[in-house]
Amino acid sequence: MVSLIDLYINNENQLTDDAKQKIADYKKEIDYDFLKEDLPSLIKSCQEGTERTKNIIADLKNFSRMEEMVVNSVDLEKEIDTTLNILHSKLKNKIEIHKEYEENLPRIDAFGGQLNQVFMNILDNAAFAIEQNGNIYIRIKQDEIKKNVIIEFEDDGSGMEEETAKKIFDPFFTTKAPGQGTGLGMSISYKVIQRHNGEISVQSEKGKGTKFTIKLPIVRED
Repeated sequence: MVSLIDLYINNENQLTDDAKQKIADYKKEIDYDFLKEDLPSLIKSCQEGTERTKNIIADLKNFSRMEEMVVNSVDLEKEIDTTLNILHSKLKNKIEIHKEYEENLPRIDAFGGQLNQVFMNILDNAAFAIEQNGNIYIRIKQDEIKKNVIIEFEDDGSGMEEETAKKIFDPFFTTKAPGQGTGLGMSISYKVIQRHNGEISVQSEKGKGTKFTIKLPIVRED
């Protein structure tokens, strides 16, 4: 498109003086030189935005399996990455994600969508607890007997008092201001982990951050 416009401009000597002036005036009005220089980066940004939108839609489709009642073979790394992609706008330019994953992690028997909701609740709370810039550490490993996986989410945010941490899994308990949280996220997370025959715990210190630890069996035994 720009090359076509330039072709017209390069042949403007064949135009009348009045036509030349109109073109010059309009180029100045729309700041043509700036647009010409900036257009490639604008197009690139649009293409990147389109690609990101496509990825978000795919991630949302994956994430929305929350109500599924069928146990699947779940890749924990992939599910956590899906959640991080959905939270990208909250994390970018503010929080650095550190992934510390043991090699050759096994897939686990789980309700993938429900685990996504747990990861979402924990990571969203961590982002909320980091007021300016900070870090979130995500660790996955097997336990010593190779029957369970251990997932840790640790942040260096504002942390909680001991009494607050003790109530974190209680229904309707929230540390957020009215209208910012229902107080059900961590309660639901606790029940989801129980349903997977797993365990979830929290460690926190005011002003130093919070760590959630989840233990899940690799093979589900009903």
